[in-house]
Amino acid sequence: MSCHQTENVIKKIVCEIGQECASKGQTVSETLVAFMVKAVVLDPRNDFNVDRILTKQDVQNLIQLCVTRLLDTTNPSLDTIKMQVFFDMNYANRAELLSEQHRVLEGRLAPVVRDITDSRPRAKEEMENVYRTIVSYVLLSSGLGSPTDIEVVREVTAALQSVLPQTELATFISLSKKNKEQQLKTLTMLVTGIRLYNKERGKGGNSIDDLPAILNEAVPSATRALDEALNTCHTLAPCYTALLESMHEDRHRYMQLSSFKLKEALFNVRQYEAFLCILLSEVITSAREVEVMNMQFAATMEQLKNTVQNKVSVGTTEVFPLFVALSNLWTSFQNEILLLSFLTNMTNNLQQFLETQSQLFPEEVLTSLLEAVTVKSDEERIKETMGTRVNVSDFKNQEWLFPETTANFDQLLIQYHGFCAYAIGEKGLILPGNPAIGILKHKDRCYVFSSKESAYIFAQNPDKFIQLNTEKAKEHAELIQLLELHHQFEYLAPYAQARSGDECLMKPITKCDSSTQTDTHILPPTIVTSYEWNEWELRRKAIKLANLRRKLTHAMQTNLSHMRRENSTQVYLPKDVGTQTKRENSSNVPRPQIFLEGLRGGSSPTTHMVKVDLTRAVDET
Repeated sequence: MSCHQTENVIKKIVCEIGQECASKGQTVSETLVAFMVKAVVLDPRNDFNVDRILTKQDVQNLIQLCVTRLLDTTNPSLDTIKMQVFFDMNYANRAELLSEQHRVLEGRLAPVVRDITDSRPRAKEEMENVYRTIVSYVLLSSGLGSPTDIEVVREVTAALQSVLPQTELATFISLSKKNKEQQLKTLTMLVTGIRLYNKERGKGGNSIDDLPAILNEAVPSATRALDEALNTCHTLAPCYTALLESMHEDRHRYMQLSSFKLKEALFNVRQYEAFLCILLSEVITSAREVEVMNMQFAATMEQLKNTVQNKVSVGTTEVFPLFVALSNLWTSFQNEILLLSFLTNMTNNLQQFLETQSQLFPEEVLTSLLEAVTVKSDEERIKETMGTRVNVSDFKNQEWLFPETTANFDQLLIQYHGFCAYAIGEKGLILPGNPAIGILKHKDRCYVFSSKESAYIFAQNPDKFIQLNTEKAKEHAELIQLLELHHQFEYLAPYAQARSGDECLMKPITKCDSSTQTDTHILPPTIVTSYEWNEWELRRKAIKLANLRRKLTHAMQTNLSHMRRENSTQVYLPKDVGTQTKRENSSNVPRPQIFLEGLRGGSSPTTHMVKVDLTRAVDET
């Protein structure tokens, strides 16, 4: 049988169980059915051997047993399993819840963002429509008021006008889609900060709820509700524990109380207590965050008042960061409101899973059963054993941890959710462990105990008692989550090879969807843009640089251009150079003196010219 066929068979089993329960008036989820199938198969009392393939008869028995347990509304064990399934399906920590809320908000605003970023308005009316859409986005994204309230819309529009006037809308439209989305977020924060400042000054913001005041009331209210529920657990759990201890000590008492589902009721209360502690830690964290945010919000608002005061105009670089800070703090207030609402709903919804044990053990019945029985609270049990401690010298091959010898002792991961490792499998009890007695470290896992005697017995053969605890968890499947034994029950059995024949069914396969991602460039880029591998390109650049060395920079001006721009000319500055010889010498030549006679003519018809050279000889000078 292939893997696909195996999955189809499992789905068919779950579907048949769900339909069978629905036909009898009980609606169950597929997750609850799948958990119950696992619980029934693991229970050794049902004789399902997970090392062999289930036959058709086994499948029918499995379906019938699951339906019987799912319809048994008188067993607190079913309520505990339902509680675990509900918590796993609905609980989310702070980061997960806020991330999901942010994703949902972005999904709701995606059509509005798309209308803004994809629009290409040209006419005046189209520009006005885009601006109104931006106003709607800012209002919806901030969550401060209703878009149908005219006063709120006018207030948001006025605040947006001071940040993005309609005359500058064309510049916004010219941005890229990514820049538009970022600009929208920035505008939302600025408008939110402006409205919060105006509300503080009493000039608007009537539709804005006073979240700090609401949180100051909601946090104590949520804490009180959780404390009251925990007090109920701290009252019931010691009572059930005392009755179970009396059954182990007195045979007659055992016959009297064996018909009551005390163990199942104890497991139910302990699981309820564990979930309440998780919720209470979240509320405490929220209270601390609110206290810090109140101080930051008041300080930022005071700084903004001092910056603005009565000035007519203030620089954007001074006030815009303060507006953004106010908006971010207000968003944090909104997140805390969401978290507290979620935690309150979780607390209220968990109460329904205590109904069965409260019906089985009403106050008058529980009081009658506790006659002549000493009830000890968890604090009293721990206080009784504070003076006792394991003697390390009694164990040669065991490692014990103590507060004074172990760093980060309070942060050690204790097995079985901090309950006594001996009492679970041996007595079927969930007793609080006392780390002061000593923490046993066995195979890299830490175990605590409720008494010194329990620690000594467990340390003699830890593997035996660990196996007993595992078997106890198989009988009571709700202990798998309560004692945090998921690592021991990750799957029912390893994958078996396919076998032919219609009489056999394949066991389920554990599968999961996973994905990995690798960074493209882990290190910063070291690309040298000026690098050239072609030698001819290098030659071309070298010739270009050589030619530039012989070039001069020229500039000129005319009468019409000298007033238009500034010009400059760069030349080589002149140098003063002089030479000196050993002696001074000079030379002189005679001046030529030549005279012509008879040029004017005379009495005779012909002219006779006479040339007279009176130049002195060179040697006479």
